Amino acid sequence: MQITKRNVSLVVDDSLMRVYIAAPQPTGRYPAILFYSDIYQLGSPITRLADHLAGYGYVVAAPEIFHRIEPIGTVIEPNDLGRMQGNDAARRTAIAHYDADAQALIEFFKQESQKPESNIDPQKIGTMGFCIGGHLAFRAAFLSEVKAAVCCYPTGIHNGKLGRGVADTLSRMGEIRGELLLVFGSIDPHVPAEARETIVQGLQNAQVSYAFSLYEGANHTFMRDDGDRFDPVATDRVWAEVTAFLSRVFQG
Repeated sequence: MQITKRNVSLVVDDSLMRVYIAAPQPTGRYPAILFYSDIYQLGSPITRLADHLAGYGYVVAAPEIFHRIEPIGTVIEPNDLGRMQGNDAARRTAIAHYDADAQALIEFFKQESQKPESNIDPQKIGTMGFCIGGHLAFRAAFLSEVKAAVCCYPTGIHNGKLGRGVADTLSRMGEIRGELLLVFGSIDPHVPAEARETIVQGLQNAQVSYAFSLYEGANHTFMRDDGDRFDPVATDRVWAEVTAFLSRVFQG
């Protein structure tokens, strides 16, 4: 379906957070998805992914994850210098601030849904993210409102690397009440086999409902269409999985 695109601003802890929103154009009520970028923020490879999901019937809201550090509208280039900039912004952001942003977006969904013209179904909230955003989507699932979380090659879950300090993600898995879909590439150096095993073991111990997909020959960030690690075949297969997963969860 056709979509609309806009930007809104939310103030979180006295910091202005830009949120890119892609939504279905037809009138109706749709599930809302908190959509997290990688360390490069909201460049066109990420907004294209957000637009793609919106076309399947979801209100997709993508925040600038480093809004406390970087100026509004900052798109970090995916090169050596950009990698330094993005990783440094990630390192300097408090884990509690990431969590506060998730809560703010959930509250935004709820408040928007009360407007007569709203297209958000507040009973159907999910999240999706990539790389660091996959970890943020995982943590967003700690919130009771989140029914579904899609985590694409999430980094740092296994070792607590996320922001300033050590993330307690592994120890809090038992707080997840929704369902998870985890997507990894088999040759991802940031989330090797032992890291994936740690995550899966934690989910099993916490009795979390999850699905796990490993794409053979796929590297880290294989869904970004602007780099040499882009895998269009694997990406198409992921989208088929994601849309089927979200449809099942929200129709259940």
